[in-house]
Amino acid sequence: MGNTRMRGAGAYWPPAGLLGRVGEADRRVLLGLGHGVVYPAGQITIREADTSDFALLLIGGTVKVTAHAQDGREALLAVRMAGDLVGELAGIDGQPRVGTVTACGRVLARYILPSELVACTKQHPAIGLALNASVVAKLRTATGRIVDFTGCDVLGRLARILHHLAVTYRRPGRNEAQLPLSQPEMATLVGAAESSIHKALRVLRESGAIVTGYRRITILDLDHLARIAAAAEPAGSPAIPPNT
Repeated sequence: MGNTRMRGAGAYWPPAGLLGRVGEADRRVLLGLGHGVVYPAGQITIREADTSDFALLLIGGTVKVTAHAQDGREALLAVRMAGDLVGELAGIDGQPRVGTVTACGRVLARYILPSELVACTKQHPAIGLALNASVVAKLRTATGRIVDFTGCDVLGRLARILHHLAVTYRRPGRNEAQLPLSQPEMATLVGAAESSIHKALRVLRESGAIVTGYRRITILDLDHLARIAAAAEPAGSPAIPPNT
């Protein structure tokens, strides 16, 4: 994950992303849309409330999607990686952007106008179906986060989000994954104070599920992380003593 080299139609693409949902021929069509762009680390590629309507098909690298709450705090809405399409909602409904998309490290993408995408989906129905499926998957994920967060403590929320991201973007057959997330970004994604995230990360490290580095989490054992997520305590409940 996070590979910033330009990749062709024959490369591996995670099945959750748009490029992973289509066959080889349609993938070549998508990779030929628009024009190539390169964004350096920290570059804002799409800005919240803007009226632009282009989409970005990520070819290499990782972006984060953020938005501002009413109290001014920044919320991390999603993390998107190579194979994903971002910014497509504005082209579909013509409304202002709902979030800001920022490059996490160097990002390669295809800059696609909505007219190009519409024409493509008309000429290639399978691409249209895949685009619809990818949008629905994002909505399902957002709904799932609300359900997972209800009555769940910080450790459980963090474990569930890390597990979801790792399963989504890992290569098949691997029980480990790397995620380019800083601790402040994890705090906004989970909806918790950084101090609470520090404690939850310490628990995960001591359990052997993860190791952490600068702006990166390496998940060593996805199965173990899944068990921690499933066993998470409801928020505010007392800790269960060992061996009881």
